[in-house]
Amino acid sequence: MAVQQRPLILDVEARPAPLKGLFLSLQHVFAMFGATILVPILLNMPVSVALLASGVGTIIYQIATKAKVPVYLGSSFAYIAAMQIAMDQMGGDISAAQTGVIMVGLLYIIIAGIIKYTGTAWVDKILPPIVIGPMIMVIGLGLAGNAVTNAGFVADSDWRIIFVAVSTFLITAFINTKAKGFFKIIPFLMGIVGGYLIAVVLGIVDFSPVAEANWFALPQIHLPFQTETFDSYSFYFGPETWALLPIVLVTVAEHIGDHSVLGKICDREFLKEPGLKRTLIGDGAATAVSAFFGGPANTTYGENTGVIGMTRIASVSVIRNAAFIAIALSFMGKFTALISTIPAPVLGGMSILLYGVIASNGLKVMIEDKVDFNQTRNLIIASSMLVIGLGGAVFDIAGFVTLSGTALSAMVGIILNLILPKEEPEYESELQENVESSKSSKAGKLNLSSEA
Repeated sequence: MAVQQRPLILDVEARPAPLKGLFLSLQHVFAMFGATILVPILLNMPVSVALLASGVGTIIYQIATKAKVPVYLGSSFAYIAAMQIAMDQMGGDISAAQTGVIMVGLLYIIIAGIIKYTGTAWVDKILPPIVIGPMIMVIGLGLAGNAVTNAGFVADSDWRIIFVAVSTFLITAFINTKAKGFFKIIPFLMGIVGGYLIAVVLGIVDFSPVAEANWFALPQIHLPFQTETFDSYSFYFGPETWALLPIVLVTVAEHIGDHSVLGKICDREFLKEPGLKRTLIGDGAATAVSAFFGGPANTTYGENTGVIGMTRIASVSVIRNAAFIAIALSFMGKFTALISTIPAPVLGGMSILLYGVIASNGLKVMIEDKVDFNQTRNLIIASSMLVIGLGGAVFDIAGFVTLSGTALSAMVGIILNLILPKEEPEYESELQENVESSKSSKAGKLNLSSEA
């Protein structure tokens, strides 16, 4: 018997009472907050811009989808490694990563246009679980070295740093496994708060940025052209920029998955109405605008989908007001300065769990789809992607594009999946033979009993 889905308390078009709506919106802000601010901190980007981009991006998405989907957009983890590499290769200059993410957003819109005329069958063909799973694992494990370094697990490290990192990790892990209700959906935020307080007690937090900051301050926007008001960078179209584009294959697959899950919660088919073409345009436009201002890539947030699933509140109005709250927070100078004082070991302890969870989700994708590793082709695809993605492989295409990490791993997985022949699992052949043998045996017995 199928389990009946609990009805929604507030449907997509419904509006709660003002005070109740405020608390419901704050809940969504808390749900997205930890992950959304963690990305810019790891990339050494202004937190204020990430919060601003998160709110503005969500509103852009709502406009693109005609306010028919209760989705919140926050900072994407999928592009962290590629953006870090691009920034390192440019000597800390954000221009390559910034231009690359703008192009990623535009590529989303192009894919949306293609889907409008061709449908989605080709997406399923080039991105089956055997390709998506290892891609996600490479994204998570590719960042493992940064997490371990920030956590202080290196030679001659201060014991306080390791203690803070381990404490942050354990707080997050126990809240994630033992907490009830609202706290269970914000384990990373609680881990940051707990680890930060321990770091304060141990004297490894520098509060000088908070003292120097104003209560009200404009977000530290970096526009990609010269102005008198803002610090600026020019567009850059080198190989570091183009290397971000193949990661779109991963995030498009995640986009489809998130909307499928949300559709089940709301008993609607969002991929048909308003349609995948509109949801991709919203996601892509939000990402391009975020990067244009100097923020990270945006993506649909599973954390907020989880809030909807638990509370049964699917109101787009609640999501929209959460976006306005995020925009307001981005202008609070002392608040964003306080966030910037979070020390590296807190982020390191958090990242050990966070990056591990990302990698484990790659395994989960393959397990849920029952990917058969008795098939040699599946073993070859997964193993090749993992070794190339994590082994530091670099492929330079005539000096125009340099592929490495997740991007190169994704291309290898897609090509192998398309060219390697599919095979019938040996155990299925044996099972079929046993079934046929059993049928013949039973038929023989029936013939003997009828003769008798």
